[in-house]
Amino acid sequence: MSDASCPTPAPMGRFERLLSLWVALAMVGGIALGLVAPGLMGAIAGAEVASINLVVAVLIWAMVYPMMVGVDFGAVAGVARQPKGLLVTLAVNWLVKPFTMALLAVLFFDHVFAPWIAPEDAAQYTAGLILLGAAPCTAMVFVWSQLTRGDATYTLVQVSVNDLIMVVAFAPIVAFLLGVTEITVPWNTLVLATVLYVLLPLLAGLLTRRLLGSEAAIAAFSARVKPLSMVGLVATVAILFGLQGEVILARPLVIALIAVPILIQSYGIFALAYGAAWALKVPHRIAAPCAMIGTSNFFELAVAVAISLFGLNSGAALATVVGVLVEVPVMLSLVAFANRTRARFPEGPRCP
Repeated sequence: MSDASCPTPAPMGRFERLLSLWVALAMVGGIALGLVAPGLMGAIAGAEVASINLVVAVLIWAMVYPMMVGVDFGAVAGVARQPKGLLVTLAVNWLVKPFTMALLAVLFFDHVFAPWIAPEDAAQYTAGLILLGAAPCTAMVFVWSQLTRGDATYTLVQVSVNDLIMVVAFAPIVAFLLGVTEITVPWNTLVLATVLYVLLPLLAGLLTRRLLGSEAAIAAFSARVKPLSMVGLVATVAILFGLQGEVILARPLVIALIAVPILIQSYGIFALAYGAAWALKVPHRIAAPCAMIGTSNFFELAVAVAISLFGLNSGAALATVVGVLVEVPVMLSLVAFANRTRARFPEGPRCP
């Protein structure tokens, strides 16, 4: 029997286990919809207020809100038991990842891929990758943690602390890095998107927890609304690919080129975080999730801000969507690797 400090993770549903398939179908379906119903895509693209697309905003909230309900800020105090895992996560997420992603983006799009990509397009793709690199994973890490038999409570602590830091650090880091790449940043829109897609869902989740009261009621409610997150993701991918369909069909090479720095970043960041956790003798149930958080991205936020800053039809939005598509198979491969190397880590205290 599990105690309150070591809850039993809920099993993944069939929809979540087949997420790669649904994302792939959303890609194909979105492209087809864009070709057969361009008027519908145009109407969606035009539904904007203050550079925020209303349709996508609803879908982003559907993705983020279920996870925010599960964030228990009172659990942050439990990190004192095993601080090393959190320190690795924070160092990788905020001191390494955004800057290495920017470096790789500039390296590839300004130099290595320069013969094949126009400078204005390169700047857009670089901006999209910077947005991905500055947004550490918030929602899907719970899935990766569960697949590696991670400590659910500690994972919750890591995500909670990252969310708190993201509220104040995301906008300044992105603005700084985009400024370095000589892209004009509308600060008002960037801050508005951060508040809309991070701060307000956090507050809504906290309010929901208080209204529900008991942990049993919170768990039951979370289970009911959790499918909204995956549905929102698939619908967002379908819309974005519908808007980018002609570009994708006309320039498949661009998609492959955008994926290159994302792949290098993903595997490199995982190696750094996982290796640091191993060197610090962090138990595997903490080490695996802390590396997963650093490797994967809060792609909901990255997509939302790319759309807000540069538009639904922008190269920056396309780059963030490629990040979504690359992430799922990459993370599944890293889950398999983490599970194969479990014996190399100390296990630490186990749940009853």
